[in-house]
Amino acid sequence: MNFLWQCCFLFTFAKALGIPEDDISVVCKEHSVQVKWKLNKSMSVNPTRLFLGSCFPSLFSNVTDDGADAEFYYPISECGFKRMATWKSLIYENKLTYRPLPKPYPPSFTYPFRCVYDRPKGWTPSFQSLASNIIQGHGELAFHMAILNHDFSGPAQSNVFPLGSFVPIWAGVDQQAHQPLVLLLEECVASTTLEIYPDSLTYPLITNKGCLMDGKNSFSSFLPRYQSSSILLHLQAFRFAVGQEVYIHCKLIVWDPDNLNELKKACNYNKATGEWELLDDPSQNALCQCCDSTCSRHSKRGTDSVPQGLVLNSRLGPLMITED
Repeated sequence: MNFLWQCCFLFTFAKALGIPEDDISVVCKEHSVQVKWKLNKSMSVNPTRLFLGSCFPSLFSNVTDDGADAEFYYPISECGFKRMATWKSLIYENKLTYRPLPKPYPPSFTYPFRCVYDRPKGWTPSFQSLASNIIQGHGELAFHMAILNHDFSGPAQSNVFPLGSFVPIWAGVDQQAHQPLVLLLEECVASTTLEIYPDSLTYPLITNKGCLMDGKNSFSSFLPRYQSSSILLHLQAFRFAVGQEVYIHCKLIVWDPDNLNELKKACNYNKATGEWELLDDPSQNALCQCCDSTCSRHSKRGTDSVPQGLVLNSRLGPLMITED
């Protein structure tokens, strides 16, 4: 990073019960993170079952009959930290996990944490910076998502949008050495919370495996693609949570552009005709006919699941919709 950090603070919380918070110490530094984790006896059997994101402990010591200590020293550019840039802050998220059994069994202990830094004055994110991540699977794929200015030429300069105006949203994936891929937004919801909880107030935008449902009540639409690996969404600012901070949570998927189906698609609603239309190939509009019911596949021969590593949950915001 080639800019100065103005300040930083740490926010952590534990999801597992029975683990004292003072057994874990997380220190967010300028370019790195330092974690010290005091382990009980059951967690001390094998250090390779302990993870900071995708990284193993840097140091495993003080092994006794009562437990041990694990320490992690890593740059925030490693271990799969997820970065989100807002108009005020740079946020890096990751989690500690203890996984006694191999995947697909879930970890028995998870401790998410977040390092939040003041966004330095004059710092400008790259075009793909508001929500980005790199995930493994069939090589490396880098997903990006951002709120842009009105002509999609760069990042938005404000997070405030008057009711009825358009919020330009861009998402993309770096294909690198992969075969051609098409990027799809399978689901998007607006929420007043940074994370989605069972009692979170939400407003559905894209549902039913790629149907832009908000387009039935507004002029929201997918715009024609410039390339299959990116997608543009013109989202009309909605009345949901006017005057409050709003986050947009989306599930991004990449797929074979020659194998679109009822579960892998991007559909616009045409108000003039009252019909659903497939963004990528109007001759296959029939794939969108399920948008007003339930989209599912009649055949399940390998097309209902996305290969591991080609899915990302992303988040934009906060943004604010006003009535002014």
